[in-house]
Amino acid sequence: MERNEHTTEMNIRQLIQKYGKPYSEELGIDIKSCRSEEISKWFLASILFAARISENIAKKTYREFENRGITTAEKISGTDWRDLVAILDTGGYARYDFKTADKLLEVFGNIWKHYNGDLNKLYQEAKDSRDLEKKLKLGKGIGDVTIAIFLRDMRYCWEKADSKPTSLVREAMKNFGIKNLNYFAYKNSIDIVQLETALLRFSKNLRKRQART
Repeated sequence: MERNEHTTEMNIRQLIQKYGKPYSEELGIDIKSCRSEEISKWFLASILFAARISENIAKKTYREFENRGITTAEKISGTDWRDLVAILDTGGYARYDFKTADKLLEVFGNIWKHYNGDLNKLYQEAKDSRDLEKKLKLGKGIGDVTIAIFLRDMRYCWEKADSKPTSLVREAMKNFGIKNLNYFAYKNSIDIVQLETALLRFSKNLRKRQART
């Protein structure tokens, strides 16, 4: 790092304390257990977070699925399209309801068909990090943003989870003088999931403030 290293580390630790709680943890999803049903929940949540919609709506919509017990590949792929649309609408996801219902049926149908509903099986077949990202594109609309959100928290469970930082995270990295996320986290003994989450929230909040001025 070119700027004062100690100051940057202190600022980052303060940022993590404020913004670093992983999204999966906020939703009560136990990624660290590596259980198939928990990973399925996080993949569902990641798809919801990836749309151009507020975090609160994405969280509320996930809760609607969770409250109905529709969070596994078997349950989601076995739910009628109209019922999925109704759940999405109840969560406030009306703008993307039809498209997202189509996506969920296709993606979780493929997980059920090809991996018996277990994304751990998909992971075991992946040769490396890039192959894992490729395999996770299980249907139309599952792009780099969804994969980045999902794999960020999956670092707690999958060794090959190592997606590139999103544009928002890269903006924050530049702001704090961080050139390499993995190296910075390793060198300063910082939880990389918390670090990336904090940087993401920092950029989102910065953009909101700039939009109001």
